[in-house]
Amino acid sequence: MTRDIEIRDTALLPELFGAFDENMKLVETQLGVSITTRDGLLRITGREGQVAIASATIESLLTMVARGNPVDEQNVRYLLGLAEDGESPAPAALEAGVVCVTAKGKPIRPKTVGQRKYVEAIGANTITLGVGPAGTGKTYLAVAAAVQSFREKAVSRIVLTRPAIEAGEKLGFLPGDLQSKVDPYLRPLYDALHDMLGGDTFNKHLERGVIEVAPLAYMRGRTLDDSYIILDEAQNTTKEQMKMFLTRLGFGSKIIITGDITQIDLPRDKISGLKDAVRVLDGIDDIAICQLTARDVVRHILVQKIIKAYEDREKSRTRGRSKL
Repeated sequence: MTRDIEIRDTALLPELFGAFDENMKLVETQLGVSITTRDGLLRITGREGQVAIASATIESLLTMVARGNPVDEQNVRYLLGLAEDGESPAPAALEAGVVCVTAKGKPIRPKTVGQRKYVEAIGANTITLGVGPAGTGKTYLAVAAAVQSFREKAVSRIVLTRPAIEAGEKLGFLPGDLQSKVDPYLRPLYDALHDMLGGDTFNKHLERGVIEVAPLAYMRGRTLDDSYIILDEAQNTTKEQMKMFLTRLGFGSKIIITGDITQIDLPRDKISGLKDAVRVLDGIDDIAICQLTARDVVRHILVQKIIKAYEDREKSRTRGRSKL
């Protein structure tokens, strides 16, 4: 089967095809089709179903390019996946504004529809829960939103926290002061802040207390006004800790809670505070619950495959137990 796509603006072709035609080569390799261009036409040849998927993917990529959005391997793989699942997002769904600009001038944008909805939820709500597997950008986008809000003077400080459940009593035996002991557990947040602010600016704000880092246990008894508060690795909070944390919210503040409920390190007799919060808080006004999936993973393609393999195994086990 052959299908032609008219390219009205041939100036878009270099961005569409990518360096050394890598974008179209990826589509060809994934779907087993042939893609050629001539006289303003892009021709796709192959089996009917694969040609239809390739056509939907390329149409979406053309929309992105025409609207000035960059195209890279991650975009191509993501749109291929959507097309294979029979999903063709509207052009507006592919657009994503800049959340924040890093210290090196790189714009940070959501890269998937799920990430875009997550960022929009953060902007529209006082409390946002971002739940999803590793690599979906939950923490990085949360930090980007916090830094941008801080730059716009919407808040006066950024507070970072997470439970140190894995460390247990060993946390107290780590060398150094409180900051040194907590640092290893907040490294993903630190890395993101270094990207956004630059090392010198980050350290300056940390010294002044404008950026505050503390273990979750130190949140008790406090009221956090005019702050952007991020709770990372929230799947490792207990129900009591999560309730305590949520009630720290003060005037002019926002809370973002991130976690992956498939990676809970709590003892078996403890219920994850994140899982409990998703159930308890669902439907409350000004609280958003965003469920990200393997489709929103923006790390190496193998990360998506690994997550899917574990999900498939868990579904198989669930089906097996239901038959007993």
